Amino acid sequence: MKSGIRFFCKECGNDFPRWSGQCTACGAWNSLIEEPFTKSKKSLHSKQSTNSDATPLSIKEIDYQDGDRKSSGLPEFDRVLGGGIVPGAVILIGGDPGIGKSTLMLQVANNSGKNVLYASGEESAKQIRIRGERLGTLSENLKIYTETDIFLIEKAIESEKPELVIIDSIQTMFREDIESAPGSVSQVRECAAYLVGIAKKSHIPIFIIGHVTKEGNIAGPRLLEHIVDAVIYFEGEEHKQFRILRGVKNRFGSILEIGIFEMKENGLIPVSNPSEIFLSERPHGQSGSAITAVIEGTRPLLIEIQALTAFTKMAMPRRTAVGVDYNRLMMILAVLEKRASLVLSSLDVFVNIAGGLRANEPALDLPIAMAIASSYKNKPLPEDLAAVGEIGLTGEIRAVNQIERRIIEAEKLGFKKILIPYGNLKQAKKSKIEICGISSISEAFTNIK
Repeated sequence: MKSGIRFFCKECGNDFPRWSGQCTACGAWNSLIEEPFTKSKKSLHSKQSTNSDATPLSIKEIDYQDGDRKSSGLPEFDRVLGGGIVPGAVILIGGDPGIGKSTLMLQVANNSGKNVLYASGEESAKQIRIRGERLGTLSENLKIYTETDIFLIEKAIESEKPELVIIDSIQTMFREDIESAPGSVSQVRECAAYLVGIAKKSHIPIFIIGHVTKEGNIAGPRLLEHIVDAVIYFEGEEHKQFRILRGVKNRFGSILEIGIFEMKENGLIPVSNPSEIFLSERPHGQSGSAITAVIEGTRPLLIEIQALTAFTKMAMPRRTAVGVDYNRLMMILAVLEKRASLVLSSLDVFVNIAGGLRANEPALDLPIAMAIASSYKNKPLPEDLAAVGEIGLTGEIRAVNQIERRIIEAEKLGFKKILIPYGNLKQAKKSKIEICGISSISEAFTNIK
């Protein structure tokens, strides 16, 4: 057995015999951290038994049915997962402290109807019971196991034979054959790899809760996100009621889907009509507000774009974008200066998507421009008006995708008129809502009365 000190890259997980300012494997700067290192002659993974019965199979011989996916009991969560939980999947759940990760997992454990093993290194069994009392998740099928040794957790899985396993959290787990402390790069990497091996061998899905750093990334090596099957981020402000589940990696479905929940005293409640929720606090008769329809995966959402322009004496005016792409905002401001004769060089410009949602698609260009122009002229847009469209550098309005679904969502919420690109008129079916095709940004501004 060899012992010593190694330097691990917290971004990619590679190890080096000495420290250097830059990781030669991934190129990250100041990412090498010192950790004790022990390696026996046997592989670190030697404790995990292998399946000697496994043989190469033709892909057509592999038995799989669409019904193999199992529901988590929360339709919004199933949407983000791609339709349900796949047997043997390893899913990493990340999010800020206090955002509701453990609450979500406890509700999944209760609502799924499966035998669940909840391995916790964060809380004691009594603490989990207290939260379970508050959430009403005291299912007899839920087994709490307060343990951090990954080998003991494996024995519990073999003895209990659960249908679902939850690990809370990966940063508290450790392997006794690795000398470094729990939460270190080597421990997080090896424990996660060991759990993936258990899931694939037993076909038991495993949910892993992960802490995030102050930069918003999951703590530990970036390799952690590569070895799991899906990475789901839980977003939202700790002191606000809405929570958004967003997939950033999913081997079994689209990463474009989002799930929206409302945090209440009795837990996370799925939001059935998110468009209505996002528009519920819209100010009336105020300038700088525009409504648009975005597509998140298969779901159309109506959201409010807010803009504020304010005079500044600073040599460099501020440009702030919250929820929208900063570079697209700068492009839109340049088009407004050149093509719409709006003098914005001496104004601070702030753009925000109300409700804490993030969106990044070209269809946001037109409503952003209209909100900025509305604030600039201090004239409110009609409250029953929605707009979608991409803006080109010459001021033209370009077509966007899935225009019919956007129109239907606007009509459902009671809007009377929607501005769409002229190129989308042929795709738009007759509707109760007035559909107005525009070809340039100057045509859109005629709606600012």
